Amino acid sequence: MYTQCPECLTVYKLEAELLVPACGCLRCCHCDAVFNALGTLATHLPPEPFTRLAEHALDQEPPMADVAVFRPRPAVEAAAEPVEAVPTADDSVAVEEPGEDFSQLTFTPRFAKPRRRSWRTAAWVAVCTVLVIGLGAQLAWAKRDVLIADPTVGPLIETGCAAIGCRLPLVSAPARLRLLARDVEQHPSVRDGLLITASVHNDAAFAQPYPIVTIVLSDTNGQRLAMRRFQPEDYVGDAATRARGLAGGATTAMVFEVQDPGQRAVAFAFSFD
Repeated sequence: MYTQCPECLTVYKLEAELLVPACGCLRCCHCDAVFNALGTLATHLPPEPFTRLAEHALDQEPPMADVAVFRPRPAVEAAAEPVEAVPTADDSVAVEEPGEDFSQLTFTPRFAKPRRRSWRTAAWVAVCTVLVIGLGAQLAWAKRDVLIADPTVGPLIETGCAAIGCRLPLVSAPARLRLLARDVEQHPSVRDGLLITASVHNDAAFAQPYPIVTIVLSDTNGQRLAMRRFQPEDYVGDAATRARGLAGGATTAMVFEVQDPGQRAVAFAFSFD
């Protein structure tokens, strides 16, 4: 809204709250004159150029306010107290019992009953559980060699597998095979053959397959004269024994038959793969 000082003709922009304290009167900050802002109060400014705002007559009858938006309900008047009648000797007096007082009662809130899980929720939980178990089983199978060879997890897996009657897969660790003793002699039944025996200990705590054994014969100068690689079936004839593997911490004897390369073979070496 806008209003104009009648002394210096300065136009001011103002809010309705500014008119409340002095019943519509304002003080001009330019000429310090006090004037009734309602006389020239306008919602919009007229087109420029202008000198004065339109003035309103302030001595007319108050207009009627006819658009009501709220009216509080009237307060309920207290009913007049009845006058008590004085009973006579002939009249029977009706004694009213005092009403029950509920002001001291304590009301306990009724808690909502827990909702039962629907079969869909239970089915979803079961499916997620099966998927998690399946994923864990796949990861364990992919890392089975590492888990079985682990000194902490391996014995636990072996104990659990023995309880349910399963057999763990063999884990190859040729670096943990230790050669305890070896010997070479003429073959008792083959004229130009040699019989080589070796005692091998499995230092690992888990069973591992019988290794591929490589035997190298050399002369005094260290030059190789002969070499042969023995597969597990070449020196372990029993298939069931090969399937069980070399148990953890066990010692086994291995016997190999090789052809005699001549008198120059004075040394031989073992390696496991």
